[in-house]
Amino acid sequence: MHCDMTSAPTTPRTANIRRARPEDAARMRALRLEMLADSPLAFLETVAEAAARPHAGYAARIAAVATGTEVAQFLADPGGRLVGHAGGSVAPDEPGLTVVHAVYVTPAWRGTGLVGALLDEVAAWSRACGRPELMLEVVVGNERACRAYQKLGFVDTGVRVPHPRIPALRELQMRRPA
Repeated sequence: MHCDMTSAPTTPRTANIRRARPEDAARMRALRLEMLADSPLAFLETVAEAAARPHAGYAARIAAVATGTEVAQFLADPGGRLVGHAGGSVAPDEPGLTVVHAVYVTPAWRGTGLVGALLDEVAAWSRACGRPELMLEVVVGNERACRAYQKLGFVDTGVRVPHPRIPALRELQMRRPA
């Protein structure tokens, strides 16, 4: 998918939305470190943990998600530095569900429609794999993310779960058709 975005009326920008490939490992590592520094509560590892992983670890991780129906990662690539990411994985206890994870857009690209374009790719992959529904979790109180997901058709299910790393925090589950 190719996504045309404009941050201001005079500054058109484009990013190619596509599945991650093995050759993206170094650029994905840079984006992952940015993601963790910018939004530490949203992801399941710390900057220190990610920084300590050797390049070979990133390369193996990206190679593992580049094909197949169990897990996939999609990137926003304007050429040069990656500017967005969204992943999806099969829910082991709900075969018709894809769990959306690691959604991120670099600050300079926020508000451009890039999150929707990334989630459209996750949804298309999910449908192609026979999973007609998407689910994601958002830290309770992250109103900006909740509003963004609501605009993209996600609905708060009312389910609240403990944050996987900080049990004092809660996450809310949102779902939508793929």
